[in-house]
Amino acid sequence: MRGLYPVIEPTRQWRLAVEAPHELYIEECGNPEGMPVLFLHGGPGGGCVPYHRRFFDPAIYRIILFDQRGAGQSTPHAELAGNTTQALVADIEAIRKELAIEQWLVFGGSWGSTLALLYAQAHPDRVSGLILRGIFLCRPEDIQWFYQQGASRLFPEYWEQYLAPVAEADRGDMVSAYYRLLTCDDEPTRIEAARAWSLWEGHTLSLLPCKETALTFAAAKFAVALARIECHYFINHSFLEDNQILNNIHKIADIPAIIVHGRYDVVCPVDQALALHAAWPQAELQVIADAGHAASEPGIIDALVSATQDMARRLSV
Repeated sequence: MRGLYPVIEPTRQWRLAVEAPHELYIEECGNPEGMPVLFLHGGPGGGCVPYHRRFFDPAIYRIILFDQRGAGQSTPHAELAGNTTQALVADIEAIRKELAIEQWLVFGGSWGSTLALLYAQAHPDRVSGLILRGIFLCRPEDIQWFYQQGASRLFPEYWEQYLAPVAEADRGDMVSAYYRLLTCDDEPTRIEAARAWSLWEGHTLSLLPCKETALTFAAAKFAVALARIECHYFINHSFLEDNQILNNIHKIADIPAIIVHGRYDVVCPVDQALALHAAWPQAELQVIADAGHAASEPGIIDALVSATQDMARRLSV
């Protein structure tokens, strides 16, 4: 079974001012003359972490990561103004132009898969290939499953913690209730709500419990960005038209793609990957039998590292 590549440090870290007040944190590592690959993190609002660099052979790839608006080291932290799907797609294109890259491989998981698909549909001539993990189509039923009713029945003890900050009378629409808490004027209320929202995701990410993940998702700075930005997107239907991704698959039908999805993914159930593959049979689908949603699970790591090796061979021909 393949593991991650060894720890690697950035060779370049820089910032790009986009639409005010946003400034993006961007880093590069690996081979500066290598095959360019863009890593898109999840959330929205999750930010990049060091192990994200390690899915790629640094001798082959020029690895580019960035924190999306309001996430990670991008500023202002957890900012909602000007934070839309269309803005993020424009940011990706701005980074490509700034780096003078003609085409790149795009690698995204969870919300990163959403954003990768939307970017590819907007700029198909700029994408040499796609590696997608934990498909998230952002349809209303996908939000309802995780934040209103569905996953709640699999993790009832964690669901009770998620419900706790919300008044009983407001629980019929949890996303709206959380949006009010996460955007209120009282900082302790915002932080309490952010931790509860974030920990619900952190506790349910992987097939087996992971204390390290729970600690990451409980940290105030991470939780505030993740919860505020996710909730902002979901209350606005992720700034997408109904079924936008599946309705526009024809635009990327010829782009080589590998889809990796955990069989027991509770955050983004596997039916989303199957729906994508049904609309896009040209893409390769791998369902990992012993995994949930997290990119850090052994079976997912094995499949993703294999996919980056496979794409390196395909795209170098």
